[in-house]
Amino acid sequence: MMRLPLWPRSLANRTALVLTSVLVIVQLAGLAIHALDRIDLQQLAQARYAGSRISLIYRSVMSVPPEERQALIQRMDLPPGYRLALSQSPPLGDTQPIPQTWMQLLRAGMSFGPPMQEVHPVSIIVRLDRPQRMLQVSLQMPSVKDEMDNKMHEHLSGESEGRSPSWHPLVGKAGKQWLTLYIPLPPVEPWHSPTFLAAFILMTLTAACLSIWATRRLIAPVRTLSHAAEALGRDVNAPPLEEKGPREIVQAAQIFNVMAARIRRFVQDRTFILSAIGHDLRTPITRLKLRAEFIDDEELRRRMIADLDELEEMVSATLAFGRDADMQEPMVLLDLPELAKTILDEAVDARPDYTERLHYIGPDHLPVRGRTLPLKRAITNLLNNALAYGGSATIRISLSVNGMVRMDIEDEGPGIPPEDMERVFDPYQRLEGSRSRETGGFGLGLPIARNILRAHGGDVVLSNRREGGACASVTLPV
Repeated sequence: MMRLPLWPRSLANRTALVLTSVLVIVQLAGLAIHALDRIDLQQLAQARYAGSRISLIYRSVMSVPPEERQALIQRMDLPPGYRLALSQSPPLGDTQPIPQTWMQLLRAGMSFGPPMQEVHPVSIIVRLDRPQRMLQVSLQMPSVKDEMDNKMHEHLSGESEGRSPSWHPLVGKAGKQWLTLYIPLPPVEPWHSPTFLAAFILMTLTAACLSIWATRRLIAPVRTLSHAAEALGRDVNAPPLEEKGPREIVQAAQIFNVMAARIRRFVQDRTFILSAIGHDLRTPITRLKLRAEFIDDEELRRRMIADLDELEEMVSATLAFGRDADMQEPMVLLDLPELAKTILDEAVDARPDYTERLHYIGPDHLPVRGRTLPLKRAITNLLNNALAYGGSATIRISLSVNGMVRMDIEDEGPGIPPEDMERVFDPYQRLEGSRSRETGGFGLGLPIARNILRAHGGDVVLSNRREGGACASVTLPV
């Protein structure tokens, strides 16, 4: 599925974007409806005003004799933009018929008096000059009073879109004059005032900001749940999630706390079982060692004691692997370079012949939060692994760009096949198939190290160096 480049990745931003988009669409639709309604109202007001002015001007012209009408028109005080003209035929020019709705509005606004007062025009032609936004109304005035029918007619004639004009039969006899009014049509303004649109935009932006704020407040418990899950992944003894908020959030928090309690109980039960097994095994192993001392055959006695020592070490390693998943030691601020130097010094004391093969490169001080003894055990396991397979070890410590501390433990051995770089972190998995202590142990050193580092919010990965040898890269949060 193709993802939109501007589509947010977080749930809060996606929800806020959807709500804001819907709000903007609804606001624009409301604005369009309001604007169209305002346009209709203004057109109605313009038509009624034009109709009343047409009626008033027509009655004024009809109130004087025909020979005085031209003089009256010249001195008549007209509204701005209005023009009057007398002619023997209606001037059509480059005009178009007006829509039927406008003709109906004009007709409703015209009032020429009672039908029998003989002032009604014989015929009316309404045209529109769209480029000039000018309404042209031509009224045919009766020539003599006794030629008018008792039943006066009022008619608005024109053409619909794309059709030729339709003329009313009562065009009048020759000699009848046409009074033409040119009425300007000001452009309609859909807004109440110049500040209406700005106020509308401000209102929309305010509503959008409130929607974003409310969305983030509603999504905040989800982030809290995510942080709690991350903390539980680092430490099974992390504090429980606070159960407050909406009903669904409270239910999710309760389920999460139940799950965390079950995980803690499982780890505690496993640790208890391993401790019990280890305690029960140590006693018979000790008895067997004592009995082995009474064996007369020196070679057999030596081999039996070596097997018992290996069995005891295997039990201790298994207990350590189970115990490291349930670390009770509190987190403290410790100096990682000092811890690394201490581990190197202890390795030199245990292996004096490795003095020239152990090196440290990095800052003198770099504080991190962690548990001292578990971290020391993890780094020691990685160092021992480098010495066992590479014959040397160099610890490099640096601060990476993402705010994490990086520790590289490098050796000069043969390296690791790429397909085995993850497999060696499984319990009891080794590159060398035996379980001999001389060739590397029981395959629990790397799993123990990864468990400890992940419990601190970090990790360890293996890679091969270009110069030769392997590198165990450790990352820890500052």
